Amino acid sequence: MTIFVIALLSVAVMGILQMNTEEIQLMQNQVYAAQALAIAEAGLNDAFAEIRNRRNWDSGFSNKSFDGGRYTVEVTGTLPNRTIVSRGTSSQGFIAKLEANVTVDSDYPYVIRIDSLRINE
Repeated sequence: MTIFVIALLSVAVMGILQMNTEEIQLMQNQVYAAQALAIAEAGLNDAFAEIRNRRNWDSGFSNKSFDGGRYTVEVTGTLPNRTIVSRGTSSQGFIAKLEANVTVDSDYPYVIRIDSLRINE
C-alpha cells in the first residue's frame, strides 16, 4: 500500500512540475514576442524621425541593431502618402511587424499623421 501511495504522489508531482515548466516557457515566449514588437516600434519611430527631418526620405533601414535585436524598415509610396513597414527581430528570433500608412505634411518640421497602423498582419 505504501509503495502505491508513493508512486501516486510521484506521478502527481511530475505532472505539476511539467505544467510549471510549460507555464514558464509560455511566459518567456510572451516576453520575447513583446521584445520583438518593441524593436519593430523602435524602427517605426526611427523612420518617423528621418521623415520629420527630410520629407522625401525613403531609403529605409536594413538590419539596424537595437536592444540586442534588429529591425528592418521599408518605405514605399509617393508623397504625401507613405507606407512604412518595420520588422523587428528579438535576439531569440521572435519577429514582429508594424505597418503604418501615413500622410506627411508639406511644411517643415514635417508632421506625420498615422492614417492606419497594423500590427503583426
